[in-house]
Amino acid sequence: MKSNNSIISDYTSTDDAAAVRLDDGRILLQTVDFFTPIVDDPYLFGQISAANSLSDIYAMGGKPLFALNIVAFPIQKLEKSILSEIMQGGADKANEAGIPIVGGHSVDDSEPKYGLVVTGEVKEKSMWTNTGAKPGDSLVLTKAIGTGIISTAIKKEKAQDSVIESAVESMKMLNKSAAETLQDFNPSAVTDVTGFGLIGHLIEMCKNSQVTAEINFSDIKFLPGTIDLANDGIMPGGSKRNLEYSEKFVEFSNALSDLQKLLACDAQTSGGLLVSLPDDEADEFIKALDSNSASKIGNIISQDSSIVSVKP
Repeated sequence: MKSNNSIISDYTSTDDAAAVRLDDGRILLQTVDFFTPIVDDPYLFGQISAANSLSDIYAMGGKPLFALNIVAFPIQKLEKSILSEIMQGGADKANEAGIPIVGGHSVDDSEPKYGLVVTGEVKEKSMWTNTGAKPGDSLVLTKAIGTGIISTAIKKEKAQDSVIESAVESMKMLNKSAAETLQDFNPSAVTDVTGFGLIGHLIEMCKNSQVTAEINFSDIKFLPGTIDLANDGIMPGGSKRNLEYSEKFVEFSNALSDLQKLLACDAQTSGGLLVSLPDDEADEFIKALDSNSASKIGNIISQDSSIVSVKP
């Protein structure tokens, strides 16, 4: 059994995956995530869930090695073909990541749930964490946000097909390319944006790094349809809880509406990477990503009275 000295990151940290040092000096990464369907199409649900599970490995600079399925399914109520489609979506996304799914576990449950246990590796000197953001850094977000609001709209049958399509494309897109591109730069801290939302994950990064972030709401990119749906009253409970928590640490400009605050806290599924890196590298990183979804949203300053400051 490994001694505790080999454990670099575990459940007591806020890093994206567990990290354990092996005898040969490599770092083993492991993460697990699963959830209920957020889209109607079983195959797309499998793809999105697998991409979301893989993201934690990419957020730590790691290379996925293999995965296990984790499945809950009402086998007496739904056709087995639905389960097959979900798992095929996951398998195809794992194949895109270059890894096999080597097994897993399933239980009979009242509602479908699907995800992956993903094992990866990284060299210790190349591992990224959500600690280490430095004053003078810029903050880059590699995907637009809004998947929480759009997923809620899908459940309420309020989302247009074009809005659903753009959200699905974003959620099923691996963070592999963004992470590989980032290898050519010098990030100070990295995390992926998921359930805690952009502001929640930024709070974690700043608290761990003992710095303050200043971001501009106008620089945050939102998926098509997100703001219109929010204006129509579509807002997930998770986003509301995120805002309630965030207000303890965040100074929101008086010029921002309550709706804009909620938008900044929208709970994400399979969101992008949030990267703190030297200011003189930020524009080049965004250019190298070759993506219309990436944006520079703010910067890091010395620790102030607030953990995060959000301006218009």
